[in-house]
Amino acid sequence: MGYLLVQVFSFLVMFVVLRAWVYGPLLDLLASRREKISKSLEDARKAEELREHTEAEASKILADARAERAKIVADATYQAEKRAADIIRAAEKEREELLTAANQEAESKVQGALEELRPQIAAIAIAAAGRIVHETLDDARQHALIDQFFSGVREGKVTILEGEALSGAAAVVTSAITLKDSEKDKIKKALAEKLGGAAKISFRVDPAILGGIVIRVGDREVNGSARQTLTQLQDSLR
Repeated sequence: MGYLLVQVFSFLVMFVVLRAWVYGPLLDLLASRREKISKSLEDARKAEELREHTEAEASKILADARAERAKIVADATYQAEKRAADIIRAAEKEREELLTAANQEAESKVQGALEELRPQIAAIAIAAAGRIVHETLDDARQHALIDQFFSGVREGKVTILEGEALSGAAAVVTSAITLKDSEKDKIKKALAEKLGGAAKISFRVDPAILGGIVIRVGDREVNGSARQTLTQLQDSLR
C-alpha cells in the first residue's frame, strides 16, 4: 500500500513538473506555430489576390494601350485619306475651273470674231442682193437687213413664228451669234404670245447655223436658220 502511494505521488509530481515545464511551453509553441501558419496563409492569400489584381490591371493597361494605338492609327489613316481626298477634289475643281475659263475664253473669241464678221458677211449678202434687184441700199437699210439676217426679226416680228401654233412651258432660241437685247426682247414677246407669259425662254449660240434662228419648244423645232435655207436650196438643185 505504501508503495502504491509512492507511485501515485511520484506520478503527480511528474505530471505537475511536465505540465509546468514541458506541456505549457509546448502548447504555447504549438499555438504560436499555428498563428504563424495562419498568418503565412493569410499573407499568401493576400499576395495571390494582389498578383491577380496586378495582372488584371496590367491586362487593362495593355488593352487600353492597344485601343489607343488602334484609335491613333485609325485617326491618322482617316486624316491622310481625307487630306488626299481634299487634294484630289481641289485638283479636280482647279481643272474644271481652268477648262471652264478656257472654254469661256474660246467662246468669247469666237463670238468676238463672229461679231466682227457680222457686218462683213451681211454686207456681202446685201451687195449680192443689190446687184440682183439693181438698186443700191442705204446704210440704214443695210443695217436693218444685217439685223434681220442674224435675228430673224423683221419689222418687229419674228418671221418664222408667223402661222406657227406652239405650246409648252419653255423655249430655247438658238442664233449664230449673240443677239442684241432689243432683238431678244422682241423674240421673247413673240414667244410669250404663243406660249403664255409664264414660259421660260433661254438663248444659246451655235455658229454652225450661220444666220437666222432656231426655236425649240419641247419636241417641236421651228428652223429658220441660214444653214437650213442652204440645205433646202441644195436639195432643190439635185
